[in-house]
Amino acid sequence: MSDIRFDEQVVIVTGAGGGLGRSHALEFARRGAKVVVNDLGGALDGSGGSSVAADAVVTEIVAAGGEAIADGASVTNDAGVAAMVERTMSKWGRIDVLIANAGILRDKTFSKMDLADFAAVVDVHLMGAVKPLKAIWDIMRAQNYGRIVVTTSSTGLYGNFGQSNYGAAKLSLVGLMNTLKLEGGKNDIRINAISPVAATRMTDNLMPPEMLTKFAPEQVTPGVVYLASRDAPNGAILAAGAGVFAAAQIVESDGAYLGRTASAEAVRDNWTNITNFAGAEAYPAGMAQTQKFLRKAVE
Repeated sequence: MSDIRFDEQVVIVTGAGGGLGRSHALEFARRGAKVVVNDLGGALDGSGGSSVAADAVVTEIVAAGGEAIADGASVTNDAGVAAMVERTMSKWGRIDVLIANAGILRDKTFSKMDLADFAAVVDVHLMGAVKPLKAIWDIMRAQNYGRIVVTTSSTGLYGNFGQSNYGAAKLSLVGLMNTLKLEGGKNDIRINAISPVAATRMTDNLMPPEMLTKFAPEQVTPGVVYLASRDAPNGAILAAGAGVFAAAQIVESDGAYLGRTASAEAVRDNWTNITNFAGAEAYPAGMAQTQKFLRKAVE
């Protein structure tokens, strides 16, 4: 089969000044894409800002013979996002791919976490994906083509101690994906999620040094490139790290019909049947769950 290429395509990568985003941007450029390297250049908690990191990645791309521009807008700033999209369209006339990678961390146990820290993390991860996505959605619809990759996390899918804000934000992106995969389908706009495990400044304090060497960001990027390609799936969650790739799904057990006057005690007494995941399904849309409930209620 032929190589995956992005010649004549325009790719926006947010949070691309370092770590995963930098790796993604470099690889898209290597495969022929024109790349917008977006990075606020702030600290890990989202404070501050500098164009140095984004400019450095652009320099790398140009030195290798590629095309790229740097953008320092915060993904949470409406005017900044609008200006980034307008500048991209003025320069290249289209936007084919959005990699929503920007993020911050403000880890604390829930009891010690300020609501401001909770809101800040949700704002960057969720709204920092929504705002660029909203700004390019109609462009992709008019093109009848678009590929979007949002960045979820094992914290969102399964939980991690001290990361309630991060987990809530990351799982919310799966919910966003699950609706947009339906709304964008008729215009060949496909959206998928990457759940990375990688050695970045976000994980420096979470992994011992001997593990960090095994989880280079470059080992996640192949999954992102495929999810953004013409032959990409739609609505997939791909976990990636250390050269390992796995698919995650939200599944639902077949369940048990307890009658329309079922009591709390009936739920308790049938808990084993309710939670029997033999034959569990991953539904393509919420209506499939409703249809199952109606089917079982009349069996």
